[in-house]
Amino acid sequence: MKRQSGFTLIELVIVVVILGFLAVTAIPKFLDLTDQAKQANIEGMAGGFATGVSLARAQWEAEGRPNDSEGRNTVNYDGTDLYLTSPTSNSSTFRPGYPMGTSTTGLTSGNMTAAQCVQVWNGILSQPPKISSTETHLTNDSGIQYFAITISSEGNKGTNDNAVCAYFLVETLDKVTGGFGTPTTTDKGNNFTYDPASSRVAITINN
Repeated sequence: MKRQSGFTLIELVIVVVILGFLAVTAIPKFLDLTDQAKQANIEGMAGGFATGVSLARAQWEAEGRPNDSEGRNTVNYDGTDLYLTSPTSNSSTFRPGYPMGTSTTGLTSGNMTAAQCVQVWNGILSQPPKISSTETHLTNDSGIQYFAITISSEGNKGTNDNAVCAYFLVETLDKVTGGFGTPTTTDKGNNFTYDPASSRVAITINN
């Protein structure tokens, strides 16, 4: 008859202690990797966005700065008719030819609306992540990955004192019951802003 053997209590305690040490050292590194991934996400999207803005303007320049019958700058970029900044006079802080969406709102001032921010996002990016500017989409399982708002407060205004677009990675926003909190400034979540008056894209990392 064979004698059966197993782990002693001391051996089991030693295994548990070792696993505890591994968890203490591995979990912080895992969390750090998660934060780095979220940062890389926003940086990658901001880079792609800035490239899209530059390409749209370059195409407009290459086509001889086309405009419509009312003098509004426009270009057909990858199948989408985009309206571009159309200042009425020369200005060092407000330059022509940068995307402002598919509507004619604010072309002479550079003031963006949240809807226009979404239009620019979908118009210049190839297969972009799902985005919304509707608050209710932050409080339900809508699959929204990015959220867009406009900001015109001091410190966040555009170079022409215009309202700018701010794009937020939803999973980095404050969690609330049933979803995420709606951001109002760039001090919440990882985000980047777009100023159509100058084409400037600026990244803010808060997580």
